[in-house]
Amino acid sequence: MLRALIFDVDGTLAETEDLHRQAFNRAFSALGLPWRWEPTLYADLLRVMGGKERLAHYIETRHAGEAPALLARLPEIHSLKTRIYGDLVESGALGLRPGIARLLAEARAAGLRLAVATTTSRPNVDRLIQVNFPEGEAPFDVIACGDEAARKKPASDIFDLAIRRLDVAPAEAVAFEDSAAGIRSALDAGLPVIATRSAYTGSHRLDGAFSAVSDLGEPGRPHRHIAGFAWPDGVVTLAALRAWHAARA
Repeated sequence: MLRALIFDVDGTLAETEDLHRQAFNRAFSALGLPWRWEPTLYADLLRVMGGKERLAHYIETRHAGEAPALLARLPEIHSLKTRIYGDLVESGALGLRPGIARLLAEARAAGLRLAVATTTSRPNVDRLIQVNFPEGEAPFDVIACGDEAARKKPASDIFDLAIRRLDVAPAEAVAFEDSAAGIRSALDAGLPVIATRSAYTGSHRLDGAFSAVSDLGEPGRPHRHIAGFAWPDGVVTLAALRAWHAARA
């Protein structure tokens, strides 16, 4: 029986990545750092999972001579970036991707358990939920964030944690991801994966996902099918998910 759905955040629940990039740039400027992450550079940096890890990688590879001093400032930089990102989200600059709110509502109404498994920090998740769901209607039973896992994606740690907290077997859940590293993480946790390609993962191979689509789709606004299982009418619904899951059992 399908009992749970587990969602990545950045690029999956919402197209957050460019807002993260803007927040980093505003933090750099505010702190007097002469850096600017353009979209092409940021797309490359996204191969490193986790904002703190991404910033550390940038410092170590692009500013190696100053790395000790700059790494000492990493908590300050990332903390300011997180506050700026939260302000951008609260300004209404970020909504959910197509089909997300609909599928979450369908799943909750049917009694499924819902979780987040992400490498981003908890404040980022909380702001996204607060802005997109009325107060008191937060949909997720479990939120597992990057700072709680010893290893970031593509290691399975964060999905393993979400599964334990949900108290379900991997075979009773489905994961939603947008990146190659996220897919690998979910697969290694034993989860079947639906991939929804996002703005910054256009070059990522989506190998291993049983279905790859542009987004979850909406009635009258179907998604673009990429590979694997094709959803009726171009929309990922709970009914279709249950039918796929039952046929797989």
